[in-house]
Amino acid sequence: MSAYGLDLQAKGIVFDIQRFSVHDGPGIRTLVFLKGCPLRCPWCSNPESQRLEREIMFIASNCIGCNKCLAVCPTGAIDLDLPSRVRREKCNLCGKCIEVCYAAALIMAGQEKTVEMILDELKKDNIYYRRSGGGITFSGGEPFIQQDFFEQLLAGCKANGWHTTIETTGFTTKKVLKRVLPLVDLVLMDIKHMNDQKHKKYVGRSNKTVLRNARLVAASGVQMIVRVPVIPQFNNDLINIRATANFAHSLGAVKELHLLPYHRLGQKKYGYLGRKYPFEGITPPTRSDMNRLKTVVESCGLRCSVGGA
Repeated sequence: MSAYGLDLQAKGIVFDIQRFSVHDGPGIRTLVFLKGCPLRCPWCSNPESQRLEREIMFIASNCIGCNKCLAVCPTGAIDLDLPSRVRREKCNLCGKCIEVCYAAALIMAGQEKTVEMILDELKKDNIYYRRSGGGITFSGGEPFIQQDFFEQLLAGCKANGWHTTIETTGFTTKKVLKRVLPLVDLVLMDIKHMNDQKHKKYVGRSNKTVLRNARLVAASGVQMIVRVPVIPQFNNDLINIRATANFAHSLGAVKELHLLPYHRLGQKKYGYLGRKYPFEGITPPTRSDMNRLKTVVESCGLRCSVGGA
């Protein structure tokens, strides 16, 4: 335990750390992506974030055909005829294939790290946080999936005097949310659809927990911005966007809503994981489409930006 009562040796699975972000909270920020998510959104641009356990990704375009992975695999999980290269039911995630893959065709999605390891990494950019009014943003997946590890990370950030932002689907219990909120300066809350049945059909879970927790955050006094991923054939109709904006406005504390247009930047990752991209053939919304929705949001009394800020 540290002087702040932190468990610096608490462990969790992180799949990425991105530095110098300016779109996920104020100032210059470092983004920490925690693995695991309760939803299965078919448009997800980070499919490697969905499962809590580590996963091996195979980037075929990097492969030089040395076959060293085949030679070192202790379980026979490497199959040179398989597009994803790895028979996942046989793989024990020992990482030996990755160690000998100098071309980086095989990579591990997710690394086990301690709170201390992550804080040490974040400290490298402390000067940028101070000078820009930035800080740390936790994302995923859904960071609340690893709730104890997540809470320790937040406490460590506050002990260092850093501004903390969380990007969340809102899927957690009231008890956990109330415990974590005192460690958070800004909540970026996804609201994907106001219709519960459609929400269940597309992402696999009810929206009732999301809306309940949005109310809880708003009542807590913690700053909150609502975010809506704008997905064709799912939630991009004027009725739903207006309903979402009206709900956000009704919370009182929410003054801003961000519309995040669907994109296909993560499509290749599905192949790296041996999965089929579920949203094949869906066309991203045009700038005109997004501006029309932006006008609807603003008519409901909220500031609105397209693409976040």
